[in-house]
Amino acid sequence: MVRLGIDLGGTKTEIIALGVENEPLLRRRVPTPRGNYEATVATIAQLVHDADRELGTRGSVGIGTPGAPSLADGRIKNANSTWLLGQPLRDDIEAALGRAIRMTNDANAFTLSEATDGAASNARFVFGVILGTGVGGGIAVNRHIHEGHNLIAGEWGHVALPWRRPDEIPGPACYCGKYGCIETFLSGPALERDGSIERYEERLARALAMIVNIMDPDAIVLGGGVSNITQLYEAVPALMRGYVFSDTFSTPIVRAIHGDSSGVRGAAMLWEE
Repeated sequence: MVRLGIDLGGTKTEIIALGVENEPLLRRRVPTPRGNYEATVATIAQLVHDADRELGTRGSVGIGTPGAPSLADGRIKNANSTWLLGQPLRDDIEAALGRAIRMTNDANAFTLSEATDGAASNARFVFGVILGTGVGGGIAVNRHIHEGHNLIAGEWGHVALPWRRPDEIPGPACYCGKYGCIETFLSGPALERDGSIERYEERLARALAMIVNIMDPDAIVLGGGVSNITQLYEAVPALMRGYVFSDTFSTPIVRAIHGDSSGVRGAAMLWEE
């Protein structure tokens, strides 16, 4: 069975088709129609229909999207792609495609990919991190996504930066309505504004140490544009030791193997869940 995955990003929308051994059969990217919900749904539908026609099949469809569907009414919540907020995205895509789909947060899809056959494939309990336009997180246990009771497991980007210094209080305003969220300090745009890689490393160390203190995962995988900064993988673990509540600290902090394809691969893998 061909599994189609869609990664709905803020600037690009990508589709991949995976075969039985997770080999890519097709991959395509198009610009996301920012600010236009109806055009976003139409773009996804067109990508799927084109893939079906090209491959001569009717594939299953999994989608990684910013935010998550609300348990109250199924409409999208917590998305930094704000034109999706409050929209019945799953229902509208299923209507456009004429088939059931599976949907999860884009960070969950990323984590599933890297926990299945990526950088953390040998780890039982994985925390996946996206450091890009926004900051997201996902949890995988035994190669299955843990979404949580409210579908927000892993949303560390909207927790206050821990152990804040006086000059970090209250912190920058976040689109979620609060101040000092981890996303406002550790996103790619935040790094560009601040310009200090040393300060970024120390803040990332604090934020990840909090994760270790709460969840103690077997591996942490970094993805997103900022994850390509090589020096993070030496500097950050060393800095974390001062914040981890243990006499030893050896949690691997690793870069995603599948790069910016991890999210779309994980979306296709939702049909293995």
